Amino acid sequence: MKKIVPDPPLPSTQQHAFGHCDAGHPPIFCVNPNITAHDALVHVALYLRSAYASGYQALDHVHEKGKGLFWANLHAVEMADGLVEAMLEGIESQPVR
Repeated sequence: MKKIVPDPPLPSTQQHAFGHCDAGHPPIFCVNPNITAHDALVHVALYLRSAYASGYQALDHVHEKGKGLFWANLHAVEMADGLVEAMLEGIESQPVR
């Protein structure tokens, strides 16, 4: 069966400033506009993997009392990475239009 209405294109990023601080100046960094959702998610996946890897190594330097909290943080990063990877797999499995 043919669809009457085509699938909408994937969204893209809007310009979004980040890196706010209380120094009295505007944010230093921003996300550029018009980056495809796929490309943005690929970068998010890379950032999450890096956060997990560096956090895992940092566990060696955390006091025993704080390790539970740190593990909770690493699990949250791991769950976010799983969600991003699932989204990427869904995007990449769609037929090319």
